[in-house]
Amino acid sequence: MTVQVLFADDALLGLDKPAGLLAVPGRGDDKQDCAALRAQRLFADARVVHRLDMATSGLMLMARGVEAQRRLGIAFARREVHKRYVAVVHGRLAAASGDIDLPLIADWPNRPRQKVDAERGKPSLTRYRLLSYDDAAGTSRVELEPVSGRSHQLRVHLLALGHPIVGDALYGPGDGAPRLLLHAFELGFAHPIRGHVVTLRSDPPF
Repeated sequence: MTVQVLFADDALLGLDKPAGLLAVPGRGDDKQDCAALRAQRLFADARVVHRLDMATSGLMLMARGVEAQRRLGIAFARREVHKRYVAVVHGRLAAASGDIDLPLIADWPNRPRQKVDAERGKPSLTRYRLLSYDDAAGTSRVELEPVSGRSHQLRVHLLALGHPIVGDALYGPGDGAPRLLLHAFELGFAHPIRGHVVTLRSDPPF
C-alpha cells in the first residue's frame, strides 16, 4: 500500500491514502504503520490535522509546522474545508439529491460503531447527489458532501437511508466486496499561510 504525495509546499501536504492503511497510529505495536508516519519520514515537520477511516481511501491533509497546523485546525473546526467523496451504495436512491440530517452518537457497547440517536446525538448533516445507477449490479454511485465531520458519518447516514456502502464490513450486509467503496476525492480550502484557494483532487480507484 503506497501513500502518494499529491501536493507539497512549505505549509501543507496533500496525501492520497490507500484503503486498508491507518491514517494515524493505532493502539499496539502492530498498528503503528500509517499514512501520517510515512509522510513524516519524508517531511519531518508534518503534523496531523484530520484523518480518514482505515477502510476509506483518498485525500488526507497534513500541515507542515505548528502554525499551519493551528490554522488548518481552525478551518476544519469552522467547516471552512470543503470535502467531497464518491461512494457506491446498495440499491437505487429514490431522489436524485438530498440531505441526510440525522444526529449521531457513539454506540458504546458496540464500539467503534456509531448510531443515529434523536435525543442524545450530535447534529450531523450529509448532502448527496446521485451520479449513476448500475442496473446489473443493483448499485448507485453517489457524490457525498459531509457538512459536519462526525466519525463514520457517511457510512451511518447512508445505512440509515437504506443504502449501505458496498464493502462496508462494519455496517453493511456482508456483501463480500474486497474493500469499502468510499473515496475522498476532493478537498477545497484557503491556504493556511498565504490565503489563496487550494483545491486537491484524487480520482476514485473504483
